[in-house]
Amino acid sequence: MRVGVVRAVRAAAAVLVAAGLGHTLWTGVVEPGVALAFATLIALGELARRDPRPDRSDRLPAPLGLAGALAYALLGQDAGRPTHHGVLQIVAVVAAAALVGIVPHIARGHGPGPDHLARRVLTVAFAAACFQPLHHSGRLVAWVGQGPYLVLFLLLLLGLTALCDAVLAAALAGARNGWPYGPLLRDELRARLGIGAAICATGVVMALGVAVAGLWAVPVFSVPLLLTQLSFHRIAAIRTTYRQTITSLARATEIAGYTPPGHARRVATLSCAVGRELGLTERELTVLEYAALMHDIGQLSLIDPVPAGATAELPAADARRIAELGGEVARQTGVPTEVAVIVERQADPYRQQPVAARIVRAVNAYDDLAGSDRHPAGSLAALERLRLGTGHDFQPEVVECLARVLARGGPAGVVPVQGG
Repeated sequence: MRVGVVRAVRAAAAVLVAAGLGHTLWTGVVEPGVALAFATLIALGELARRDPRPDRSDRLPAPLGLAGALAYALLGQDAGRPTHHGVLQIVAVVAAAALVGIVPHIARGHGPGPDHLARRVLTVAFAAACFQPLHHSGRLVAWVGQGPYLVLFLLLLLGLTALCDAVLAAALAGARNGWPYGPLLRDELRARLGIGAAICATGVVMALGVAVAGLWAVPVFSVPLLLTQLSFHRIAAIRTTYRQTITSLARATEIAGYTPPGHARRVATLSCAVGRELGLTERELTVLEYAALMHDIGQLSLIDPVPAGATAELPAADARRIAELGGEVARQTGVPTEVAVIVERQADPYRQQPVAARIVRAVNAYDDLAGSDRHPAGSLAALERLRLGTGHDFQPEVVECLARVLARGGPAGVVPVQGG
């Protein structure tokens, strides 16, 4: 079923692109100057895209290219002269320009996948199919005129287009990773309230500007969004550096020999998978990841290391002392207060813990109990131990979400449960 969703989306986009390219090559490009201007803008937008993190769904990474594609789909006039390009030419121009802009990223080995282009083609085709036939037939002008009602119509149409894109993005992400669809759709919609709103507004303003002033409006209205995109690049670079610092700090326990190699990374990866299963937001997942990476940092304060770093087997008082020491160390590193709170409360009874601390505690115990051999039988035995402790130590919902994640194969680097 999941593979079928991805194939259906890609197949629909491929059919549209083939039809668009075939139609355009057969009939020729209508108004080639306009097509070239918008194709150049889309290609430049893809060239300036921000490469997404491989373990996060990075939304709208090429805002300038998307704004240009939407503006071309909603273009009805060029300096007062009616345009005549149709839906199929729009699809062909957008697909060809996006491919040109994506090629350098692919050559460097970190270009976007086919799902990115498929979503771009389908969402732009949706906007064009809703606007161009109404415009060419004259019914749109007869219904709303050329005044503010036209602007409202365009904004409403782009709102529906953004909803279409969010639905596709959530469906593809859920199909690829097995994550729940509802939380994914919620996060996709929330993401479009930020930069997505700016993209839609720029697309509308650019289309209306070209209708009045001609193609000179394209570079003029592209500058604000380009500056916004550059600002996002800087923010993303800061966040990447911060995350790398947290990851390096978390490895201190491994380097010092307090915890097994890769333990913090496995706990963080599996905790985020469980958090997604529980419906946490992207921000909550980020906090959860940082806390999971640093959950054992309190062991650096110990004189005698815990055998194999397995805090799950410790008495409650010792585990709580290590967690409190970890919270103090985390605060001194400058991480957000909520991260330190999760670290210091991971040894409390689960009814007294925030949700993220419940997740970290259960996942850490699973990784500790699975042992160094990490074979399917050991994984199944560890999960059963967690289920036996749901009366006091572990929240039942978290353990069952963990079981579902492991049954689906789990994240990379984590051995799945088999036979249970």
